[in-house]
Amino acid sequence: MMEAMLYEKLPDEKVKCNLCAHQCVIQNSKKGICRVRENIGGKLYVLNYGKLIAQHVDPIEKKPLFHFYPGSTEYSIATVGCNFQCEYCQNYGISQMPVLENRIIGQDSAPEETLVQAMQLGCKSIAYTYTEPTIFYEYAYDVAQLAHDKNIKNIFITNGFITSEALQKIAPYLDAANVDIKSFSNNLYKKSCKAKLQPVLDTIKMLNQMGIWIEVTTLVIPTLNDTNQEFHSIAEFIMSVSREIPWHISAFYPAYKLKYLPPTPLAVLNRAREIGLETGLHYVYLGNVTNHGNADTKCPGCGQILIERTNFGMIKNKIQDGRCPNCGREIAGIGM
Repeated sequence: MMEAMLYEKLPDEKVKCNLCAHQCVIQNSKKGICRVRENIGGKLYVLNYGKLIAQHVDPIEKKPLFHFYPGSTEYSIATVGCNFQCEYCQNYGISQMPVLENRIIGQDSAPEETLVQAMQLGCKSIAYTYTEPTIFYEYAYDVAQLAHDKNIKNIFITNGFITSEALQKIAPYLDAANVDIKSFSNNLYKKSCKAKLQPVLDTIKMLNQMGIWIEVTTLVIPTLNDTNQEFHSIAEFIMSVSREIPWHISAFYPAYKLKYLPPTPLAVLNRAREIGLETGLHYVYLGNVTNHGNADTKCPGCGQILIERTNFGMIKNKIQDGRCPNCGREIAGIGM
């Protein structure tokens, strides 16, 4: 255990956690919503620091990040726990372990060890992923500082439910993020995730203002968030921040508490993609489905295919010095 960052002490040995938008007020001997932070004697302690439940090398495209050093590999790490309780979580076995099983497991790994692993494996970046990086913020912060000094990039794959205070503190070391917009309905966030929409939208705006590269993902779930109105609302919001932000539209497959729902039809995903492009977004991709060109990057100017991809990787990159070789248009992204 270690003492948590970003909390304040309250009367009667209570504490208030200022890490995520729940901002839990926690009584002595109790835990926050994430179940990985505990008030012990009026101090907030982290229970999952350095306890890695997952350590893998992945292609950057798997996160998904298509406009951030395409074709590179990243070192993915996670601990158990999450500050959401999504009914359809595909990683619920680790994300919900502290809630469902009241236990925290993982392989102890010092920040220096994680950095050495990433470097030895030739990874361009470290991705804090699989669960929610905000709930292992202290560890991510320590690793990110070390990685930054060695020019290893840092990436959050996140639900975006982080406070502005926490985001500002890690921003100097954070290079990119993929943020989920699970729906544009606050009711769905409350019912299916036990969270709220607005903090997520605020995070996306802040990341853009900070100059941190952003991509957005929406998992399309039949009967929950698969209407044209949902697609229009999400696309219009992304447009209001920047039309250069890539939008990844992913297929749902039955999981966790929603095993009774069918997989997302390809026609629905294509409709969402068309709406995104019609709204004015330059880069809209489909995920979790067989690639029929719907994961390729095309020049917004001349339409030429610039990056060809398989489902989880890059085949060919024709971009030259960040520009389309055909018309010279600049292609948004980092390390393109």
